[in-house]
Amino acid sequence: MLVVGFILVAYPLFWILMSSLKKSEEISINIWSLPQVPQWNNYKVAWDKGISQYFINSFIVTLSTIAGVVLFGSLAAFGLSRYKSAWTKYALLIVTGGMMLNPQVCLIPLYQLLTRLNIRNTLFALIIPYIAFRLPLNTLLIRSFFLSVPREIEESATLDGCGSLQTYFKIFLPMSSPILITSAILTAYYAWNEFLFAVIFIDSNKYRTIPAGLMSFRDALQVDWGPLLAGMAISAIPIMIFFISVQKYFIKGMLAGSVKG
Repeated sequence: MLVVGFILVAYPLFWILMSSLKKSEEISINIWSLPQVPQWNNYKVAWDKGISQYFINSFIVTLSTIAGVVLFGSLAAFGLSRYKSAWTKYALLIVTGGMMLNPQVCLIPLYQLLTRLNIRNTLFALIIPYIAFRLPLNTLLIRSFFLSVPREIEESATLDGCGSLQTYFKIFLPMSSPILITSAILTAYYAWNEFLFAVIFIDSNKYRTIPAGLMSFRDALQVDWGPLLAGMAISAIPIMIFFISVQKYFIKGMLAGSVKG
C-alpha cells in the first residue's frame, strides 16, 4: 500500500519535471516519453517571463501569512487555554465557528471591503484574508498543545516574577516549537498554492503570486507547455524542500497535545 501511495504521489511530480525539459512539440507528439535533449532553457524562459517576480511575491505573502498566523494564533491559544472566565467559552465557540466559514462565500464582501480600504491589488489584499482564514484551525491546534503543558510550569514562572507575556514568550513559545512548525507548514502550503483570491483580488502582474501568474503563460491560441511546466516545477520545489526539511517536527506537532484537548 505504501508503494502504491508513493507511485500515485511521485509520478505526477516526475512527469512535470520530465516534461518541463521537453519542447512543446515533444510533449504533443509523445506525452509519456523522456526528453530526447533536455531543454534547460525552459527554466530560463519561465524565470524571465515573470516567474521571478511571482516567486518573490509568493515568498513575501507566504512568510507574512506564516508570521501573522503563528503570532496571533499562539496568542489566542494562550488566552483560551490558560485563562478561565465566562467569555472564554464564547470566544472558543467563535474560533470554532470560523472553521465552518467557506472563503468562497466571502468573495463579494471581501472584494468590496478591500476596495474601500484601498488595499485591493496589493499584497495586503492577500496577506490579511489568508491570515484571517487560517487562524481558526491553527489556534485550535496550538491550544490543544498548550492544554497539555502542566500548570506547575506556569506557576513556577509566576513565582520567578514572570508576567503573562513573559510566560508566553519565555516558556510557552520555546516549548511549543513542534506545533508552531506544524502550523507554519499548514499555513505555507495554503498561502503558497492559493489561487482564487490571488486571481480576483490582484489585477496587476506586478503583485501576482505564482499560481495566478502561471495563467499569463497561456494565450488564446496556443500554450508553450515547456516553460509553463518549468514554472510549475519552480513553484513546487520550494514547498517540497521546506516540508522535507521540517517533516520530523511536523509529525511531532501533529502528535503534540493528543493527551488533552
